[in-house]
Amino acid sequence: MARSLHEWLWRHEFWLPPGITWEDMQESEDVHYPQPRHLLLSIPFAFILVVIRCAFERAIALPLSSKLGVKDKQRPKAQPNPVLETFYSMRCKNPEEGELVSLAKQCDLPVRKVERWFRRRRNTDRPSLSKKFCEACWRFTFYLISFFTGLAVLYDKPWLWDHRECWTGYPQQPLQPSLFWYYLLELSFYWSLVFTLPFDVKRKDFKEQIVHHAATIFLISFSYCANYIRIGTLVMVIHDASDCFLEPTKIFNYMKWKKTCDSLFMIFSAVFLISRLVIFPYTVLYNTYYYSMEIFQPFFGYYFMNALLIILQLLHVFWSCLIIHMVYKFILQGSMEKDMRSDTEESDKDEEREKIREKEKNGITYFSNVTSNNYIQRNGSEPLNNRTHLTNGHVKER
Repeated sequence: MARSLHEWLWRHEFWLPPGITWEDMQESEDVHYPQPRHLLLSIPFAFILVVIRCAFERAIALPLSSKLGVKDKQRPKAQPNPVLETFYSMRCKNPEEGELVSLAKQCDLPVRKVERWFRRRRNTDRPSLSKKFCEACWRFTFYLISFFTGLAVLYDKPWLWDHRECWTGYPQQPLQPSLFWYYLLELSFYWSLVFTLPFDVKRKDFKEQIVHHAATIFLISFSYCANYIRIGTLVMVIHDASDCFLEPTKIFNYMKWKKTCDSLFMIFSAVFLISRLVIFPYTVLYNTYYYSMEIFQPFFGYYFMNALLIILQLLHVFWSCLIIHMVYKFILQGSMEKDMRSDTEESDKDEEREKIREKEKNGITYFSNVTSNNYIQRNGSEPLNNRTHLTNGHVKER
């Protein structure tokens, strides 16, 4: 049964244009074509990248964060409570009002203290600023290396300048060693992101990131097996171009270099919108959908490849909407809005407001402008100690 499934999966009708079979893709001493078994090398290489990342973050990124003044916020810890901890771990991290009341009765605590416990417990699970800094440094280093590697590999390739060259001689296009290693580098990196996904910083677009990683791995793998190498290299170099500006924007944001961060964000926004909404549709989508039809007739691989590319483009549109909204806020307010993909840390200011309200109900009034000598200055009036308050509300001078 396994052999039948293997033979069905690798039918040439799925992977190659009409009139081409796997016999036409046989290798010789001088000519080499992509082989599916080559992709297995990406798994051990991905683990090597994970090890390199851990060493990089500990030996370089973490010491660099302390030297650049990136400090983790001191968060008050939640008091140990087995009942609340069990509910937090097994049931829900953000209980509703009815659940809070029930838990308060079980623990014999006020509802507000239970609510405060969950707020502090959630903040404890949020990633520290230094962790975010180290992750951004690693990704920036990789994207920079990958982008310039792509340029070095493609600068003398004809399909970088003339997109119709992507289909000249397809699918019998020999695999060059430089293209193989470039593909292996990119595929290994995205596999490493999948392996570290449970430990990385989780943002609000976590589900979209999973879809993106899956679509990218499928796209790279399928394009390699079907010898869409030329179009695949264009996709990778276009994506790395904007990512090179995204990660340093995060780094300067964590460093509190506001002006530098805002400037890089505007550059990143321009590069992202142009590369993902203009260059990618024309260079890749239009090229794959129309130019390829000048060489061969549609087949399963043609439709599958275009479906994966359209999924990527839909994700580009989703992230472009977030970026445009942030740019709009930046233009109106003059400062960059907090990254909407990031999870907002909950503050204990609500607790302070609750205490003030309780004291005000007991007849105690607090003023924010009380001076150190207990005087209340109101439009140049005399100190409160020199006045006598009568029961009718009038003030009589002593």
